[in-house]
Amino acid sequence: MIERTGLSTTRCDLADAWRHAVLPFLLCNHCATMLILRILGGVVLLLVVLALGYIVYATNVTNPRVERELIENPQGERAGRVMMLTLPSGRRIPVNYYQEEGMVFAGADGPWWKEMVGDGGRVSVLIRGEARHGHGRAIEDDRAYTERVFAKLRPNAVKGFGILIEIKIDEASR
Repeated sequence: MIERTGLSTTRCDLADAWRHAVLPFLLCNHCATMLILRILGGVVLLLVVLALGYIVYATNVTNPRVERELIENPQGERAGRVMMLTLPSGRRIPVNYYQEEGMVFAGADGPWWKEMVGDGGRVSVLIRGEARHGHGRAIEDDRAYTERVFAKLRPNAVKGFGILIEIKIDEASR
């Protein structure tokens, strides 16, 4: 049974299903819409699975491997640009860093920086085999300062992307 409204159909019958199978480029509006929705749903599902897979891989494979390398080879090439950062929650992550006059800077692209909003919190860093402690905070309100530091920290990154993390190292751990 077909209900027609003008030239489009709102429902297809068995004859239309046969026509769609033989001549798929002659889909009625209803079937074309359903096909597009199914394809879009599949693409969204694929993107979600890929994103979750990347998160699991980065957290469980890449981060532990980088951490092990930083501990085992503190004078290596990677240790010259990557430090281990222990967040106020105790979570440890490897991040690129830039060091200048008792300050250490990092760029955050993931949500972990939210642990350091406002007044920030106590953090520790492992730089070239040396553990240091300090106070870290996210710089959200000074774009010019962020751009100046990012020019040294990550000169090839997309401008305006990322949050600057500023860590003031305690005098006792310098």
